[in-house]
Amino acid sequence: MKTKKNKKVSVITLGCAKNLVDSEYLVTGLKHIGYSMTSKVNDSSIVIINTCGFLDIAREESVEKILEIEEKKQKGLIDKVIVMGCLAERYGDELQKEIPGVDKFFGSEEHEAVIRFISGKDFNLDDPDIIRASLTPSHYSYLKIAEGCDNACSFCSIPIMRGLQKSQPLRWNVEEAKRLASRGVKELLVIAQDSTSYGWDASPKTSLHELFYELDKIDGLDWLRLHYAHPSNLHRKMIEQFKNLDKLIPYIDMPIQHGSNKVLKIMRRGLKADGIKKKIDSLREANNNIAIRTSIIVGHPGETDKEFKEMLDFISDVEFDRLGVFQYSLEENTLAAETMKDITPKEVKQQRFDETMALQQKINFRKNKDLVGSKQEVLIDISKENLSLGRTFRDSPTIDNYVKINQNLNPGKFYTVNIESAQEYDLIGKVVS
Repeated sequence: MKTKKNKKVSVITLGCAKNLVDSEYLVTGLKHIGYSMTSKVNDSSIVIINTCGFLDIAREESVEKILEIEEKKQKGLIDKVIVMGCLAERYGDELQKEIPGVDKFFGSEEHEAVIRFISGKDFNLDDPDIIRASLTPSHYSYLKIAEGCDNACSFCSIPIMRGLQKSQPLRWNVEEAKRLASRGVKELLVIAQDSTSYGWDASPKTSLHELFYELDKIDGLDWLRLHYAHPSNLHRKMIEQFKNLDKLIPYIDMPIQHGSNKVLKIMRRGLKADGIKKKIDSLREANNNIAIRTSIIVGHPGETDKEFKEMLDFISDVEFDRLGVFQYSLEENTLAAETMKDITPKEVKQQRFDETMALQQKINFRKNKDLVGSKQEVLIDISKENLSLGRTFRDSPTIDNYVKINQNLNPGKFYTVNIESAQEYDLIGKVVS
């Protein structure tokens, strides 16, 4: 049994980029009051697990990680285990009974409460002089412009875990973006649960297109990337910004969730398939280079083979540039869970998942082959052992594709790359002298 006398803390982040930003603010506060951070759990006296509670697979991963770390505490390898985030927000009381070795459970936004619990000191994360810690490579960072969500999608538990939307003031977002640019961030990824409804709840009211107009003026930033745009709330003025702004790259992450009118209505997504298609057409008219990423849910209650085929036909017609697929997971207290039975067998969900991914793989490969022989601006993320991995504007970090280059290049730098060959997801290129 070893007693820890140091003040080292390890933060484990699970789930989405929004959780990553939460962890960055937590690390900021801990560093500011004298704690040192380590990525090695066994070297730390305190481990904080920032959990994800959205979809059963994420909940399982979170619980497994909590049990793994709690066992280390029982063996005397660490002193304290703290759990926060979406899973703790929703199931904290139950988990405390099931896993009593965890010292404390906190919600998603209780960063300052976590710091007080660890240190016994009050702390104000709103201090403008405090520079947010970074858990990403130094050349890109996330700007979380709002918390929570006002949409009432039948399948989604995010409003239950994160609450209703609370937009950050426009000026705060701009100043935060300036702080990030001042420390060398080149690519700013704008995120929220639903970025397109940003500012509706603010006082005075503002909007996403107004925010991007201000972000476009910031010196030092090269790429502005938009994530999590709800098609029903995507305003024509924001669409127009894709042709008006210099730094807003032609990329949008716009989850449509399905392509069948029946399922879209059950999901309470607000638009029919034709309405979504019109938004996509408007985006492509505004900028014919735009790369559109989306996400799809298969196996939602009400989806039969007929609706699944309609969704595949929609994907074939639209040809998204990037696409992620999720299998429906029953979320307690959501409309779908309370009014419809999850009767689609797991094997059918898996088959539909595989079929959707196979279709998208063909689309992706065809689009990649169209780029062979072209010259692309590539931002390098990783470089080691004569291999560098970078991204064109079509690809967001950690979730999309790479350009592979057989050279040691500088991460965070842009290079002009000639695309020499294509794979199903990635491209192979060579730097143009």
